[in-house]
Amino acid sequence: MADSIIAHRAYRSRTSRCAHVIERFGLSMAGASCGLFVAAHVSSAGIELLGSVTTSLTLMILGAIGFYLGIDVPPHRASGSAPARISGEEQPTDPVELLSAAGTFLAAAAAFISVYSIVADADATPLVTMLLTFGWLLGVLMQIVAGATARVRRTS
Repeated sequence: MADSIIAHRAYRSRTSRCAHVIERFGLSMAGASCGLFVAAHVSSAGIELLGSVTTSLTLMILGAIGFYLGIDVPPHRASGSAPARISGEEQPTDPVELLSAAGTFLAAAAAFISVYSIVADADATPLVTMLLTFGWLLGVLMQIVAGATARVRRTS
């Protein structure tokens, strides 16, 4: 099956490959922006440990990596199996795809709540801030693990 993926890549035009790279960088910037929103929320909450520049940069870098790897995870196909539509069998759920989707949702939800809090100038309790931070970190780490697993699995 790895041969067919490699063959598919060989037939893609240069423009298509360039567009894919640009798309990946766009996703990476979106992840970094979401990390920045969470970092801005955290730093405005007054928790000294989480309000540092290092923490903000870490959240942005993890967001960039997570959204680059974790969104658009390459599909997993068992070798030798026919597609579900042809064989009539339902394909099993791919846990890596589920992990990626859950991570993306969790990270995006934490960023969304952070943006709302900043725009509405809402006072968040330290507990809510910590939950948002750890929710963001968990979501992004889920994306990174899922993306890395899918890419390692695809090459082997």
